[in-house]
Order: sequence, then structure tokens, then C-alpha cells
Amino acid sequence: MGTMKMLLDVALNQGQGVLRLFPTWVPRSFCIPGKRLKLHPDDYYAFGVHRGGIDERWFASTVQADNGPETLPDEGLSYIYVEDGGKAEKILLRDAIELAGNVIVGKAMMEKYGGWPMFAKFFDNMNPLFHHVHHDDEKAKRVGRLGKPEGYYFPPQLNNHGGYFPYTFFGLNPGTKKEDVIRCLEMWDKGDNGILYLSRAYKLKPGTGWIVQPGILHAPGSLLTYEPQKASDVFAPFQNIVWDRFIPWDLVVKDVPPEHKNDLEYIVSLLDWEANTDPDFFAHHYLEPKPVRPLEEMRAEGYEEYYVVYGSEDFSAKELTVFPGRSVTIREDGPYGVIVIQGHGKFGTFEVEAPTLIRFGEMTRDELFVTYEAARAGVTIVNESATENLVMLKHFGPKVE
Repeated sequence: MGTMKMLLDVALNQGQGVLRLFPTWVPRSFCIPGKRLKLHPDDYYAFGVHRGGIDERWFASTVQADNGPETLPDEGLSYIYVEDGGKAEKILLRDAIELAGNVIVGKAMMEKYGGWPMFAKFFDNMNPLFHHVHHDDEKAKRVGRLGKPEGYYFPPQLNNHGGYFPYTFFGLNPGTKKEDVIRCLEMWDKGDNGILYLSRAYKLKPGTGWIVQPGILHAPGSLLTYEPQKASDVFAPFQNIVWDRFIPWDLVVKDVPPEHKNDLEYIVSLLDWEANTDPDFFAHHYLEPKPVRPLEEMRAEGYEEYYVVYGSEDFSAKELTVFPGRSVTIREDGPYGVIVIQGHGKFGTFEVEAPTLIRFGEMTRDELFVTYEAARAGVTIVNESATENLVMLKHFGPKVE
């Protein structure tokens, strides 16, 4: 413990409250990598072909991925990267927050949540994902987990191609009845269960996003998606065949109490019926970027910043662009994670850059975590390019003060 504390002190001093994070990769056995994560082509199956391809990179995560019995102990967890005396060391962000949470995320967040209650990811799938739902807190608590709202943003910098199906099905058609969904579940082992006939798809537009509360069915499309979300990996599929791949029933009930694993009424009760059948679903869930200040004021100071994910009490996200050759000092109310997606420059004391190609297991200079006091004091960000914007995404937890 003493060694970890000393390393954490070194990291906090080196970054003046900003921490470097090591890349965190997550495979999914039911996904086909979209290959827009900048991983080397040889590394997309680095966990082994039997584990599936890497189609997610997680940011500022204190949550272990839920990938079945072969999940590694640190799978999905973010590490702080520390260079001390020419030697590189790593500390789990989760352990660091347990040790010094008041410093890293602030006393109010520790008192209310006991840690860092969100994470973000890049989801990068070549084909669409199955129609599925994330539990609310009440249903998730029954299996010892947290509920999971999530937000989407489709960064143009990482969507050089749209994949096979850049459309997402959301919710259920107005007028759909619960018996209709139960019939789909009864068809699980008999052929395509037809759940998508009860839903509608929306074409995904780079530079925009969506907010998806717990209980809402969604079948994410094939754009690379930046997803801030609550600190949980709970879900249940409602579609049994997607792009000719069968989804086993075990995945449907992995987060269902044992006594309800064959209870179709209970499984359908995971759905927020009103939200799923909302005739104004698009108006209530689609997100266009919103400037955090008047654009002319920000541009005069050499930058632009937008809210890109909003509408949730559990998390939010911004996109910050610093113009070529300019610098800006940004203050925030609380801690946040950062991922750089374009350009190079400095973030506080650290050099940052968006990598071109990443080898699995190697360090990058694109991910950071800004601790509570550093965020409130402000961090100066410098774009050292004469021609290219410096662009980063920033993910925030809930407001607690």
C-alpha cells in the first residue's frame, strides 16, 4: 500500500493533478471489430480468437467488463501510468480512488457514490448489435449491480467509414403490446424472433448523438460510437439472431435473478414501456451539439467547446477544439476523463497527441484523468500545430455540489 501511495503521489505531482491513463481494450465474443480504434491490424484478436475481437476501448473505468467465465481480473479497468526514475509503473484507477478518492474525485462524490460512478468507451462494431436493454437501478440491484443509462456521440474523426449498417433501432413502435414482445421471446430457439419488426431504425449522423435511459431497447448501428455511461456492464438481449449470428439464451438472463430465468413476464418487465413506445422518441432522445458559451466569444479566445452528450443526471460529455497555435485555460466544476482524437499539443504539464497506430499493450499519449482540484483550478491546453485542430472528448460524472 505504501508503494502505491508513493507512486500515486509521484503521478499527481508530475501532472499537477492530471493523471495519464493506459489504454484499456475490451473484446466481445458477439461482435465483429470495425477497425477504427487505431489498433494495429494484427492486434484485434489479442485476447485470443475464442474471446472475440476487440471492438471497445474503455476510458476512466473502475468497472470490470462482464465477458463471462474467461474475463480477466483487470478486463475493462483503467490504469494510471507513472514514470518514476526511468521506470514505468501502473496503478489501477479503482485502487487509487479507494486510497485517495477525496483528492481524485472530490469529497462530495466519495460521500455520495463511494467512488467514480461512470466511465466512457469507444464502441466500434462493423455490423449492428442485437436489440437489447440495460436495466434500471431497481432491477439491477436484484443481481448486485447498478442500472445503466448511456449516451452516444459519433465523432467524425473516427468514422472514416460507416460499417455495414449505420442505423440504430430504438424502442418499440407505438401501439406495441407486451404480448407481442413475449411472443418474440418464445421464438428464441425457433428462428429469427422478429423483434425488429416491432421497432424502427434511425440513420446515424456523424457529429450528433443520442441519450438512452435504462429500460429502452436499442440495437446500436455500425458507426464508431463514443459512449459515456453509468459504471455498469448490465444488459439483456431481446433479439436472438443478428446478421446470421445466434445469441444464446444464457446472455438474455445473465443479469436476471435465478428464479426468473424462464419468466418471460419478468424479462419484459425490464422494459420502460412508456419510453419505448413514445411516439415522439426522436425529439426526446436525439442530441445535437450545444455550445457551452456563445460561439463568437469562444472563437475569439481560440477554441470551441460543445456539450455533445447531455440529458442524464449520471454523466455528460463535451467536445473541446483548440485552434492551431492557440491556448486556452479550461475550468470545470468536477473531475473528468479526457481522450484526444485529433492533433497534438500540451494538456497542463503533459504532451498529448492522437495516435495513428497503437500496438496492444503499449502506452499512448491520448488519455488523461483530471482530478477534482485540478479541474476546478483550471488546466491550460496548448495546440502546438500550426495547421491542425487539437480535439478532445471529455467525460464527466454526476454533479454533486
